[in-house]
Amino acid sequence: MAPLSGLDTSYGRDTLRRTLLLATLSIAAVGLAGCQTTGDLPGSRIAEATFKTANGLPAGTAQFVSDGSRVNVVVAVAGFTPGPHGLHLHTTGKCEGPDFTSAGPHLNPGGHQHGSENPQGSHLGDLPNVTVGSTGTGTITATLAGTPDEVMAALFDNDGTAIVVHAGEDDYKTDPAGNAGGREACGVVTRT
Repeated sequence: MAPLSGLDTSYGRDTLRRTLLLATLSIAAVGLAGCQTTGDLPGSRIAEATFKTANGLPAGTAQFVSDGSRVNVVVAVAGFTPGPHGLHLHTTGKCEGPDFTSAGPHLNPGGHQHGSENPQGSHLGDLPNVTVGSTGTGTITATLAGTPDEVMAALFDNDGTAIVVHAGEDDYKTDPAGNAGGREACGVVTRT
């Protein structure tokens, strides 16, 4: 099988190092979950996902944290090519490779169009791009639209939710998926 275009396959030489890096990124990302001061620390972790590539290798984590009035998703990825990568919540909690189409379209309970720059509104699943640096790693924190109860209801409907990293940059406006390219890694969102 040919390597996926947005993944840096050189990481395969040292899986242990990559796993340790992912663990460190995950701990740091949760600790920094949108916090400006120590008073802004999140109240609780409510859900999580582990990104995996089509060949089953770990590629990062997503932690969903709530302070009681909002839900943030804190993402840390590793092993990707440098540059911006689209990041979205998808309607189905399934991550079957190699293309992860089992995750379905973007999570969109409000029936909006795609993108934060789209005048018609955006999907609940539309997240900011995660920018990967020269080391192949990147982190991002984003606030999900809605109350914690609304977000939890959308994430944990009958078929669950997945979170996907795409090969390219989301343009924040093109419906239905922002021209973000193929699905490079996927994680099923689970309650914690």
